[in-house]
Amino acid sequence: MALPSQARFPQPELTDLPEDLSTRILAVQEKAGFVPHVFLSMAHRPDEFRAFFAYHDAVMERADSGLTKGEREMIVTATSALNNCLYCVIAHGAVLRIREKDPLIADQIAINHRKAPITDRQMAMLDFALKVAGPDSHTVDEADFAKLEAEGFSREDIWDIAAITGFYGLSNRMANVIGIMPNAEFYTMGR
Repeated sequence: MALPSQARFPQPELTDLPEDLSTRILAVQEKAGFVPHVFLSMAHRPDEFRAFFAYHDAVMERADSGLTKGEREMIVTATSALNNCLYCVIAHGAVLRIREKDPLIADQIAINHRKAPITDRQMAMLDFALKVAGPDSHTVDEADFAKLEAEGFSREDIWDIAAITGFYGLSNRMANVIGIMPNAEFYTMGR
């Protein structure tokens, strides 16, 4: 059964997109074997697509980050679960399973990271990310930084945790408003 990619805004045809957008989408399709629904959904507004994916790349692909790619996906999965974003939990959960080579980890983190088999460092990271993502982000203080620094995170790493969390707050809300549904392919990846 094919799942709908989105319900509330029209997706442009790939052939109607500006060349830079179609080139990026085709590259993703070649690598993944399919086009994740978020790409065509966000292409509804090309300038916002460019800004969205530029910031995505800045926070998720930063080579000099102290966070592993798996840890970044943990943040996305936990944050997306808090925000009830089905698309991002399923899509990034798939990437998390692959990055961590663990078919169970994404479900565990999405439901309750405190019961997941992760390190104390990762537990502190996700506790902080969920504080940043939740209604109490205004209470972040030096004690939160001290807990993370005690686990080996630098101030730049803490920025990364907050930036990823903040970006996916935007992404989760847009995916929910647009009505983006996960591609069926994501459900079995890394299992």
